[in-house]
Amino acid sequence: MMRAVASILWRRLDQEGHDACLLSEASSGWNLRGHALFVQDGEPCSIAYEADCDADWHTRSARADGLLGTQQLHYKIDRLTERQWTLNGEHQAEVDGLIDVDLGFTPATNLLALRRFALDVGMATPAPAAYLTFPELRLVRLEQTYQRVDAAHYAYAAPMFGYHETLEVSPLGFVLDYPRLWQAIVRTG
Repeated sequence: MMRAVASILWRRLDQEGHDACLLSEASSGWNLRGHALFVQDGEPCSIAYEADCDADWHTRSARADGLLGTQQLHYKIDRLTERQWTLNGEHQAEVDGLIDVDLGFTPATNLLALRRFALDVGMATPAPAAYLTFPELRLVRLEQTYQRVDAAHYAYAAPMFGYHETLEVSPLGFVLDYPRLWQAIVRTG
C-alpha cells in the first residue's frame, strides 16, 4: 500500500509544456509517478513515467510510456542487484555501477539524488546518474554535481550540457526552480 506524500506541477520554460508528479511512500521504499506533456521538435509529446526506489533512495526500476508525434514510446529500466542496468531487457554497460536514474524529460528525478545524499549546508558531492536521454531514448552516464548552498538551494552542474545553475528545492526535495528549464506552479506537501 502506498501513501501519497506530496505532489507538484511544473511549467516548462524552454518550450510549451507541463509535468505533474506524485511522491509516495510504501513499506518497501519510495515511488515517483508523473506525466509530462510538452512540445518536442514541433510534435506533441506525452510521457507517463515512474521511478521506484528502496527505503534508502536507491533506484530499483523506472519506466516511461507515451508518444512523440506518431511514435509510441515504451521504455522499462531496471537496476539489477549487481548494479547492472537494463533498458527494455538489454544490458547497458555504460551505466553499470550507478545508483540513480535521471529521466531527461522531467525535473522529478533530481529528487532521488537530493534525498539519497541528504547533504548538509556547504557539502558537495558528485552524483553520476543513469540518464535516459530524450528525444533519443537511451541510457548514458550523466556526470553531475550538487552542492548545498542553504536550506532551499543547491548549486548544480551537468557539464555534458554546459549547465551550471542554482536550483531552488522544496523541503521534500522537489526542484521548484530549475533555471531556464522548469518552474513549479503549485505543490502540496
